[in-house]
Amino acid sequence: MDAYAAVKTLHILSATILFGTGRGIAYFFWMGGRSGDDRSAFFAARATVIADLLFTLTAVIAQPVTGAWLIWNGGFNPLDRWLVLTYALYLLAGACWVPVVFIQIHIRNQLKAKLSGGQFDPLRYQRLRKTWFWLGWPAFLSLIAVMHLMVTKPS
Repeated sequence: MDAYAAVKTLHILSATILFGTGRGIAYFFWMGGRSGDDRSAFFAARATVIADLLFTLTAVIAQPVTGAWLIWNGGFNPLDRWLVLTYALYLLAGACWVPVVFIQIHIRNQLKAKLSGGQFDPLRYQRLRKTWFWLGWPAFLSLIAVMHLMVTKPS
């Protein structure tokens, strides 16, 4: 396998991990919080924070690195309209994801405090969950659009 094919494979793999793992942990986190069981919600929140940092962050870093390499070595114009739109959508997804990570950490910490008899603010907890939910949609839709642009490369 030549270098271009290897990097393209890594790019596709990291896109798959970013999208698939992101959706999977979002579902897991959401359902854990809806379970009505604080221990289950805490387990889901703790696992989500770890998975996001291990898997999603790795893919978030790999995407622009491999993408830039493919653009440079594939003879693409980095200012082509479809690529510029891809950059903007990727940045939008990232702008939603970064606060989501911190929200997940806050939710995890709140649930840990609640389980150990510490201070828990149910209104803040619900507000954080709603914010987390609504930030997920533009990130999710942006990544779908990015994948479409990567496949179609419209002129």
